[in-house]
Amino acid sequence: MGFKTDAELASFLGVSRPTLSNWCARNSIDFALLLSRLQEVNYNWLLTGKGNPVRQPNFCDSELASGEVEVFHNTKTTERLDERSVTLYDISAAANLRTMLESRSQYALGKILIPNMPQCDGAVYVSGDSMYPVLKSGDIIGFKFISDFSNVIYGEIYLVSFERGDEEYLSVKYINRSEIEGCLKLVSYNTHHEPMDLPFQAIHAMGIVKFTIRKNMMM
Repeated sequence: MGFKTDAELASFLGVSRPTLSNWCARNSIDFALLLSRLQEVNYNWLLTGKGNPVRQPNFCDSELASGEVEVFHNTKTTERLDERSVTLYDISAAANLRTMLESRSQYALGKILIPNMPQCDGAVYVSGDSMYPVLKSGDIIGFKFISDFSNVIYGEIYLVSFERGDEEYLSVKYINRSEIEGCLKLVSYNTHHEPMDLPFQAIHAMGIVKFTIRKNMMM
């Protein structure tokens, strides 16, 4: 819409500045209100990023139907979902997640094939009990690498490679907003582990967890 300030956006939506600020703080938006103000926006583009941002009505005139129609854009992939696989890596042999991703073949253990698996950059074994019982040591997680930390989805589980002091660490944690500027909050499910505020500059690499596999018995 070309707005330059929060005040312009709040005025357009018909809400107060504090209300807009609360939406940002809670990461929650009144979508019904927003969409009611964006009559010309192509909702398919808004949801999928495909097509034109501005609605361009399409019309159908056939024996079966006539009138305005919407064209939906389906996500395209070069491989069938039921044939997708992901490589399992030995993260313990790599210095950190970034090193592992840069030399994938060196740390590859094998392939995992699951029907309708989401697209992932790799899978690794979990160690430690910080996410128990959601995740336990020996579980396998599949992750999708993210290059832009501003795209973090708060409240989701991430694989995080970071530096603290002179040591390298790899953790699987919930990522929440931090009260400290320039930081993320790493939160364990196991309450025996305290939350930790982690500066962005200390992070080497991150991946959002897309699936988990649990082995109930070790053979």
